[in-house]
Amino acid sequence: MNTAQEHISPADTNAALVLADGKIFWGYGVGAEGKTIGELCFNTSITGYQEILTDPSYAGQIITFTFPHIGNVGVNDQDIEKDKIAACGLIVREAITSPANYRAQSHLNDWLVQKKVTGICGIDTRALTRHIRLNGAQNGYIIYCQNAEIDISAAMEELKDYPSLKGMELAGKVTCKEPHQWDEKLWEITTGYQKQDKPKYHIVAVDFGVKYNILRHLAERECKITVVPARTSAEEIFALNPDGIFLSNGPGDPAATGKYALPMIKEVVKSGIPVFGICLGHQMLALSQGCGTEKMHQGHRGANHPVQDLDTKKVEITSQNHGFVVSENNLPENVKVTHKSLFDGTVQGIALTNAPAFSVQGHPEASPGPHDSAYLFDQFIAAIADHKQREEKQHA
Repeated sequence: MNTAQEHISPADTNAALVLADGKIFWGYGVGAEGKTIGELCFNTSITGYQEILTDPSYAGQIITFTFPHIGNVGVNDQDIEKDKIAACGLIVREAITSPANYRAQSHLNDWLVQKKVTGICGIDTRALTRHIRLNGAQNGYIIYCQNAEIDISAAMEELKDYPSLKGMELAGKVTCKEPHQWDEKLWEITTGYQKQDKPKYHIVAVDFGVKYNILRHLAERECKITVVPARTSAEEIFALNPDGIFLSNGPGDPAATGKYALPMIKEVVKSGIPVFGICLGHQMLALSQGCGTEKMHQGHRGANHPVQDLDTKKVEITSQNHGFVVSENNLPENVKVTHKSLFDGTVQGIALTNAPAFSVQGHPEASPGPHDSAYLFDQFIAAIADHKQREEKQHA
């Protein structure tokens, strides 16, 4: 139980993190002065903070970086996964480090101010991470005030009324507004981003919060990509004459987004066109076939998660970012589990036995993270090539 004394800020602090269960951390503001509220989570990656902050899957969340030194790479215009910062805020141990990288264009703190993102530093992130691990995900409130008293009681009252991510539909807030084309390939140290000007296949990517680097991986593999909004119907997708359909990552509860997306997914699976899903797209492909999803105790977020391919028995070190998971209880006969987490045994991948459709929970585009799972993009392209070959034989 917090005492009245704990509600009084130490003399040299100007920011506080208040948890829904009443725990308080005092520290120093970073980024834009202000207040922000969201579900607390932690990410164990030691780099890639710019990619993490702009990953749309983090909408509605405040990210705790467990690596103590954040900012040493600086920020640039290339290492982003969306034009806007998706996360509600950030928590770091040390004051933001000055950039020391040849690609840096500005200081991380200046970028946060420009993007109007509020954070806090100077707190014990190990203690906070342990608290989340033991007590589960919960909402938190960051208040950063330079010249005013921080009202802890008011923050606690606001937290009482703030909803959980369970049941929250967020994909609609981060999806694109109109269909558009994508042709940018993967970054190269000597040439930067090149364009795909000789596409062999056409992919329709349903944007539930898609990361740029996922689209780059598809473009790298001779694909022209049409990105469409989350509420696009199956009929609208078929009218684009795709060779393959991609269901993207994204934030929020898959069951909530599924209320409008599942009818589309069922139809595209039924069509026989190859389908590939990542993260939220994986969860909704599973839901479309009769599987269930569950809110996790703390979620998986980091770039060091071991996942086993159950067919080959190979272990991949993967990048992860999710707070919901596909339940293994009462799986339909046509759903085969292909990958499992070696941290906790949760489902990390499925394939349908009656359609060329598969999905994974992790982020094989590795932005940031290891490249062990990049072969999944090749697997998708191989399914597309096989499907087109069969169609050509039928029409011959």
